[in-house]
Amino acid sequence: MRVHVVSDVHGNSDALARAGDGADALVVLGDLIDFIDYHEHASGIFGRLFGAERVGTFARLRREGTRAEISTYVRSLWDSLDDPAAAVDEAIREQYDRLFASMTAPTYAIPGNVDTPALWAEYATDGLHLVDGEVVEIGGVRFGFVGGALLPDGVVPRPNAVWRPHLLPREEYDRRVAELHDVDVLCSHIPPALPELAYDVVSRRLEIGSRALLGLVRAQQPRWSLFGHVHQPLSRRTRVGVTECRNVGHFQRTTTPYVLRW
Repeated sequence: MRVHVVSDVHGNSDALARAGDGADALVVLGDLIDFIDYHEHASGIFGRLFGAERVGTFARLRREGTRAEISTYVRSLWDSLDDPAAAVDEAIREQYDRLFASMTAPTYAIPGNVDTPALWAEYATDGLHLVDGEVVEIGGVRFGFVGGALLPDGVVPRPNAVWRPHLLPREEYDRRVAELHDVDVLCSHIPPALPELAYDVVSRRLEIGSRALLGLVRAQQPRWSLFGHVHQPLSRRTRVGVTECRNVGHFQRTTTPYVLRW
């Protein structure tokens, strides 16, 4: 059995169309949307709506600015549009039209934090399995899936936000993890809460990993724990007991799937 695993596609539909070549199944661990492209500022939804120069300013503020400065700047961008929610919805649907059409192998997919899972059911086909929160047998091996990322503790989402990342309160996320039993392969968008897996060496940020995922790994000892989210991790892999914990890579840039064989 051969399964290809990708994460953080961020709009790269051409590479996604090749990701399942030679595989019995394709697993997609989220972040299909290219919302803000930090490598090519003219790309992504922000680039399309506001242009490369403004995306460059946003990227600089994200590296150097305060949360208040970033929030003020983003509000000014949204205020420059007549109907920002409609513009974002149209741009997301254009990307999803290309991306979901590119999943030609039998595919098992979960959303990341840069996704709009409420739209995913519109793209369901016989070969596309939307498996967030489920345990699914693939080739006799039990895969457990949990999508999204964690909402930072104490943060309250703005009710009138133009677009909201797929962030779950810790209690809800932990409940979803607790419902995964007898898992051989743990598939998530974010990593277990280990600093070497969660720290991004380029942004110099410790992303939020999940203590619940780490607890499942320690308790159930699956063969693999697979995830993405951290584009440039301090470490791409580590072992927890017998479990191989592996960041499958920033697929938008690498264009190479991680391969499981058994």
